[in-house]
Amino acid sequence: MSRLFGSVRARATLGASLVVALALVAAGAAVLLSLRTNLTDQAGSRADSTARKVASQLLTARSFGDLDLPDDDDQPVQVVDGDGRLVAATEDLQKVSGTGVDQVKPGRGGAGAKEDDGDGGDHEDREDGEIDDEPKYTNGSATIDGESAEYRFAAVEVSSAKGDFTVYAGSSLAGEKSAVSTALTSMLIGFPLLLAVVAGVTWLVTRRALRPVAAITAEMSAITASEDLARRVPEPDTHDEIARLARTTNETLTALQTSVERQRRFVADASHELRSPIASLRTQLEVGAAHPELLDVDGAVEDTVRLQELAADLLLLARLDAGEKPGAGRVDLAAFAREELSQRTRDHLEVHADLKSAEVAGSRGQLARVLGNLLNNAQRHARSRVMVTTRSDGAWAVLEVADDGSGVPESERERIFERFVRLDDARTRDEGGAGLGLAIARDVAVRHGGTLVVREAPSGGALFELRLPSPQSSAE
Repeated sequence: MSRLFGSVRARATLGASLVVALALVAAGAAVLLSLRTNLTDQAGSRADSTARKVASQLLTARSFGDLDLPDDDDQPVQVVDGDGRLVAATEDLQKVSGTGVDQVKPGRGGAGAKEDDGDGGDHEDREDGEIDDEPKYTNGSATIDGESAEYRFAAVEVSSAKGDFTVYAGSSLAGEKSAVSTALTSMLIGFPLLLAVVAGVTWLVTRRALRPVAAITAEMSAITASEDLARRVPEPDTHDEIARLARTTNETLTALQTSVERQRRFVADASHELRSPIASLRTQLEVGAAHPELLDVDGAVEDTVRLQELAADLLLLARLDAGEKPGAGRVDLAAFAREELSQRTRDHLEVHADLKSAEVAGSRGQLARVLGNLLNNAQRHARSRVMVTTRSDGAWAVLEVADDGSGVPESERERIFERFVRLDDARTRDEGGAGLGLAIARDVAVRHGGTLVVREAPSGGALFELRLPSPQSSAE
């Protein structure tokens, strides 16, 4: 059963069929109930009309034998006096139930009897009397001339000079039964056919609607098998949820392709950058082993330090790419920058500082790497001066590192934050580094919810501005 309804098409067809079936059953029951009620009310109205005609005759007739009772088999009539005795009835009435009076033939003083006024003379027609406006309805059966049927009876009470009487008149319910039966038969035949049509249409429409999903699934399977992230799934021109799914899938594939290509370039560039210091260090060690007097200890130390720094940068980038989140500790940028500057011993230019208190939340170690990379970059390009500034700017804490070097061309101010990018291709690797420092600084800034941009410094060089959200503004 679970496999039978394992597809969206089957479940949609089943759901639509069930909903329509419930709606049809509810609507059919309402129609049948309404039809039966209306027809029963119509039969009651006909019975009431007949009863009132007979009641009107009671007010004027001199005897019960003068009553003109309907001879229609569909309208049995009984007239009962105040004592519950039958005084008049339809001629061919043989059996009746539902009126409270089972008698079908008038007793003594019934049909044919004359009413006198007590002095032996006949009265003129009298119209004194009253007919009750509120009939009472009951359902029952009657047998007329050998044929039995169900009837709707109306009981009308009459008060006249002759006494109090109740007129029972019936109207056949055969038409009501026939109409309800016909309607029920039509529904029993039509509902399954309608359900079959609904199920078939839903199946076909759903198959057509889900055809793009099948194409997307097939293409995704092919992409997975071929590992070709340059392929894209087809996008239907329907402007619906499936089209949005296809566009989102293609956007995901594009992001995945970009990430994979970036990772491949990163691995290739990292391998290339690691090869040079390792090869240089090996060469120096081999020469030193063969000719100790030619061993360049300082050069070996520099290559080792450069290799250590490059490995540290690569490990930090790997952690950042893996989603490492900054800590939640608070750092005062002024005190932090003052401490970091006091620990730098290899700078060839003096670093000037204008430090004002500005608090941020984040990882002290990662922020230290950002400041160190910005200072290393400034030391490489400055002519005579490097300036570090910290300040608070509304909801932001700002750290700036400026130099008086040649600056960064405007067209290159975004490219320098890419990994392994060095603008000065003619400089040596020792002077220019591996091109990872600014990329690491930008990644750390973004993961702290801030920004890192480069502009022109007042002295004409480059000014790197790091903006980080202040904890006070985040709390507010």
